[in-house]
Amino acid sequence: MCRVRDLCIALFVLHSVIVALVSARGSNTTSRWQTLSGAAPLVVARGGFSGLFPDSSSLAYALAIRTSVSDLILWCDVQLTKDGVGVCFPYLKLDNSSNIADVFKNKQKEYLVDGVPTRGWFSVDFNHSDLENVFLTQGIYSRTAYFDSNLFQILTVQDVRQQMKPSAFWLNIEHDAFYLQHNLSMRSFVLSVSRTVVVDYISSPEVGFLRSIAARFAKNKTKLVFRFRQKVDIEPSTNQTYESLLKNLTFIKTFASGIIVPKSYIWPLDSNLYLQPSTSVVSDAHKAGLEVFASDFVNDDAQMSYNYSYDPLAEYLNFIDNGEFSVDGVISDFPITPSAAIDCFAHLGKNAPKQADLLIITKFGASGDYPGCTDLAYLRAIDDGADVIDCPVQMTKDGIPICLPTINLIESTNAAQSSFSNLLTTIPEIQQGSGIFTFSLTWNDIQTLKPSISNPQAKYQMFRNPKFKDAGNFVTLSHFLALTKNASSLSGVLISIENAAYLAEKQNLSVTNAVLTALSKAGYDQLITPKVMIQSPNSSVLKKVKGANYELVYKVDETIRGALNATVEDIKSFAQSVVVDKISVLPERKAFLTGQTDVVAKLQSFKLPVYVETFSNEFISQAWDFFSDATVEINSFYQGFNISGVVTDFPKTSARYRRNRCLNRGNKTPPYMLAIPPAGLLQFIAAVSMPPAEAPYPILTEADVVEPPLPAGSAKSPSASPTRTTPAPLPSGQPKVAAISNLAMLLAVILLL
Repeated sequence: MCRVRDLCIALFVLHSVIVALVSARGSNTTSRWQTLSGAAPLVVARGGFSGLFPDSSSLAYALAIRTSVSDLILWCDVQLTKDGVGVCFPYLKLDNSSNIADVFKNKQKEYLVDGVPTRGWFSVDFNHSDLENVFLTQGIYSRTAYFDSNLFQILTVQDVRQQMKPSAFWLNIEHDAFYLQHNLSMRSFVLSVSRTVVVDYISSPEVGFLRSIAARFAKNKTKLVFRFRQKVDIEPSTNQTYESLLKNLTFIKTFASGIIVPKSYIWPLDSNLYLQPSTSVVSDAHKAGLEVFASDFVNDDAQMSYNYSYDPLAEYLNFIDNGEFSVDGVISDFPITPSAAIDCFAHLGKNAPKQADLLIITKFGASGDYPGCTDLAYLRAIDDGADVIDCPVQMTKDGIPICLPTINLIESTNAAQSSFSNLLTTIPEIQQGSGIFTFSLTWNDIQTLKPSISNPQAKYQMFRNPKFKDAGNFVTLSHFLALTKNASSLSGVLISIENAAYLAEKQNLSVTNAVLTALSKAGYDQLITPKVMIQSPNSSVLKKVKGANYELVYKVDETIRGALNATVEDIKSFAQSVVVDKISVLPERKAFLTGQTDVVAKLQSFKLPVYVETFSNEFISQAWDFFSDATVEINSFYQGFNISGVVTDFPKTSARYRRNRCLNRGNKTPPYMLAIPPAGLLQFIAAVSMPPAEAPYPILTEADVVEPPLPAGSAKSPSASPTRTTPAPLPSGQPKVAAISNLAMLLAVILLL
């Protein structure tokens, strides 16, 4: 029998959420690590998997163990109750991550904490028995609170060690001086608990506390670690700033075997959230014989350095595999990500062989890093390892096909702030609301505008690469084809055609004819490689192109839950592959996966490859089930559904994914590289907490696919060739930007790689 209710939940989640996970440290034994010992860095789970479940809850600890490296270290922030019991709780104030304010409404007190008057509910005012009806909650309000109704009990230090049985256990002691003021001794507690519980690490930001226990732990295997707070903070026992103590690591070595530093100590950021050069903290500590653990790693960091492109795995790799040094361990709220970074991705190299047959198709080039469909976005996408780069074709007033994310210039340029703002109009056939449309301006007009980077998560204060928010040049379709034709790493290009019927009927512009003409002039109609993919949500467009030597891609432009056999047969009559959105594969409810559809399986049964869009790095774009990690999401779609390709605005993340060494291991696949089970988390949310289910998504029918033939229209020809803004690629196949004004941009691109 389970001793506590939430432990039963924890054991249940081990079976149902992550089925048949295999704990595996991995195969990096031959890699050369630049840690102090030469061994792989360690992963420390702060409060368990606290990025998802309430910190220090049984479910957080259990999920951390089952999704991470086999030698994972569980971290417990120790607080003492009035009767001297040590509990695992993330903050000194209990009201920060529990419902104690509801249970003991009038028990708040005010105490001095580090010299600051602080009001709240403190463990020193309650016996351990008083806390039996106090339950853990999510203390970081940007994270989901839907698991709070599970009534997670506050666990003692002994509970965590004995029930979870971690491979290693870490006690963090933050406020020894505070507890001494209340006649409680952290020293006595850790000495006592170490007699019955194996404690592998003890850390504290207080020199006096660590020195007081150093002699007692000198002869056993428990490691003492000094924790640095912010540089300007005062260490209470020495009355020195932590910045001063950092300059005297030989002193730290007299009582500790390692140090914890905030990650900004190692890779500082400037005021604009870009990386500055790394410091010498790691090398200095290693010279002093001290291990270095970096803290403050979270996947859901809206203030992550722009150099990482919102990719938490890229951040971990910068601390463990940068060619200069490696930290000895990382302390994380999301231990699955550093586990994968260490075992699967470190020391890969850009030329590591592909382990996954997964096509990488860009969404407007590398539009997560540069304004979409600009020369910089395309150059970056090629360098990042994309297979296919895309050009959504729009038509100008003078009949020139150009590459732009949408037909509405407001969405990707500064047109609304330009002299063309008077061209604002409403066209219901194209979109709801007003816009300034490409066919209202000539190509020369459009070249006077500035591009604008997309910020799909701006309402969450997440912005993309602001230093380059308006960088790069627009390109015509002919320039795009010249650039891509000589990029030897590309396997193809994707030309996207939308609004063809409106342009032909109302603007007398045949975008389809313009595309076919440009492809022919570029010689693509005679090439096998790179291949050409023509994509459209309109069957009438693809039927008009049918017969050409191109792969025709039908884009399902709505979220669906399935498709009739007759519908798929109709699609197969005019297309060779299909694009669907992520939710058509894994439907969501309040950002939780609710199950899976048979959309991919149905299309694949008719021999139609399926590409899924859009994979972005920002954690807001991902369901909670993917642990705020873009790589986990990509892996779940590939491993779970064997999709043929991804459409992404961050191609570097996908290109790195398919090279990782943890694929194709069969039943030896480590837990951090298994597909996430659909609806695995939903079962741990009380039904009363969730809003009513929405109406199901529709089934794709023949009526959704069948369209009348395109109006004839005409392809206008400019009187002269448009002014080139992008030069022809070099014979070597490595494109470059010739404009002198762009040299600085390209250098910056290299620095950001």
